[in-house]
Amino acid sequence: MRTHTCNQISRADVGNTVTLIGWVKSKRDQGAGLIFIDLRDREGVSQVVFKPENSKENSDIAETLRAEDVVQVTGTVEVRPEIDGQSTFNDDIATGEVELIVSDVTVVNRAEVLPFPLDKEVNNEDLRLKYRFLDLRRPAMARNLKLRHRITKTTRDVLDEDGFLEIETPILSKSTPEGARDFLVPSRLHPGNFYALPQAPQQYKQLLMCSGVEKYFQIAKCFRDEDLRADRQPEFTQIDIEASFVNQDDIMGLTEKLLGRVFKESIGADAPAKFERITYNDALNTYGSDKPDTRFGIHLNDLGDVFANSKFKVFSGALKAGGCIKAINAKGLCGASTGQIDKLTKAAIEAGAKGLAYIQARGTTPAEWRSPITKFLSEEELLAMQEKLNIEEGDLVLFGAGDWDTVCDVLGRVRLMCADYLNLLTGNTDLNFLWVTEFPLLHFDKEEGRWHAVHHPFTRPIPEDEAKLKAGEYEGLRAQAYDVVLNGYELGGGSIRIHETDLQDSMFTALGVTEEEKKSMFGHILDAFSFGAPPHGGLALGLDRVAMLVCGTDSIREVIAFPKNNRGTDLMSASPAEVDFKQLRELYVKSTFNKDDKKGLAKGQPVKA
Repeated sequence: MRTHTCNQISRADVGNTVTLIGWVKSKRDQGAGLIFIDLRDREGVSQVVFKPENSKENSDIAETLRAEDVVQVTGTVEVRPEIDGQSTFNDDIATGEVELIVSDVTVVNRAEVLPFPLDKEVNNEDLRLKYRFLDLRRPAMARNLKLRHRITKTTRDVLDEDGFLEIETPILSKSTPEGARDFLVPSRLHPGNFYALPQAPQQYKQLLMCSGVEKYFQIAKCFRDEDLRADRQPEFTQIDIEASFVNQDDIMGLTEKLLGRVFKESIGADAPAKFERITYNDALNTYGSDKPDTRFGIHLNDLGDVFANSKFKVFSGALKAGGCIKAINAKGLCGASTGQIDKLTKAAIEAGAKGLAYIQARGTTPAEWRSPITKFLSEEELLAMQEKLNIEEGDLVLFGAGDWDTVCDVLGRVRLMCADYLNLLTGNTDLNFLWVTEFPLLHFDKEEGRWHAVHHPFTRPIPEDEAKLKAGEYEGLRAQAYDVVLNGYELGGGSIRIHETDLQDSMFTALGVTEEEKKSMFGHILDAFSFGAPPHGGLALGLDRVAMLVCGTDSIREVIAFPKNNRGTDLMSASPAEVDFKQLRELYVKSTFNKDDKKGLAKGQPVKA
């Protein structure tokens, strides 16, 4: 139906007859039958011209066209003319030096009036998602899909070159504790039993290592029934990688090569050959985050030594309780408005703090500072703090006091807000990749009174801590786990896995998994470990998040063809939706939900099961 796409005609085609087909992007009626149409397809835009002296019938048809009509045109390519000595070239498009003079036109399909313009930004995301098939015609969205394709294509190329096999694993599987809520699928053939959609192919890829595959990968669909946000979806895609006879450095090196190729071949960006490494503890102590943005400073500083003997009860109480005192110096932010201080305080409280102490350095000496807490501090403490934090006129100092986890989290969030207020990252195009290593192996839940796996129950402790795990000494155990981070976003993570039955058994004991649960939930993988399982490890990259950063957007919904909105709803297909009771009856399932519950949900009230 066409000889060229809409970005292909050029000076080389001048004088040739060409056929194009695409959507009407815009129309400019110059009067007297002279009409210009910008015709668009996936590849680009061409200007086509209807002249009444060539064909009044064609010009009459052109007058009836409107945005998104599908049109096929045939004509002769000409160089765009000069008008009154001025060039009419359009440097914004690839075909900007030429135009197509139409000799024949066919209206292939008419379009209804659009619900929103496709050539402008649309702030109503729900409207865009309802008409996603139109939204995807917009150039920015078409570009995102192309880049996502390039990412997956490069991924397959790199891993294939390295000897990895792409292997699919089941979507219908067994519900096992993976850290998030499962999506369950009732079985008609086995009444009362349920499949679970996989949160990740974790057990299957480890079983493939036990099967002698050695190098596996998959562009894997994963499902988690959890609350949503800008970079989270109930169904998402990850680049899943597992290999045998490897150590942590092997997996990191492979990932560095893969991400380097992905960014180079998609957007021409250069990533470092080797990524910086930082331990989990150092990341929290320095940046207040296990996925730190290292493109700017504003580091966390420990002030425990400065206030070791302080009479200020907030500080002394934190230290006596075994906690810490930390502060950040947002240099140049002394002029923060009351509203900005209030927002920083609100963020601190939401992260678990009781408030947010601060100092506005309105002069060079403590006597000139503005703060609600300086009157409680001694002159020696103020001067020692000034020296340690390098406080100068114009600085804003913000404090955290309490348990280490909360203080780091609070100041980590506040740090990012300060960078935003200071515009520290405006125009920044750096790619600051880094590895965060030595995550905690276990986390103790005070409410439940039990230990949980920070990653998953197959994560291996570092060699120095294996004996402690077997001995039941769980506090402070470190994992051979690693996350790859880019500019404050976690791209993915992985670990070296447990491959011995006895060490895996110790891990299950730490997690409180009973002997019966070991057999019922994990018997298959424990069996596999008993038949000479190889040492193995791997990593999973969030494809959606990688694509989000490659495309320069701030939401993974911008790089997924048909995403759910932030309420988990597909507005285009109106799902999830009710099903006929006959379908439920065939599955031996009965819903306890009723219409009155919807009112409670709308008000945020709990629903009775």
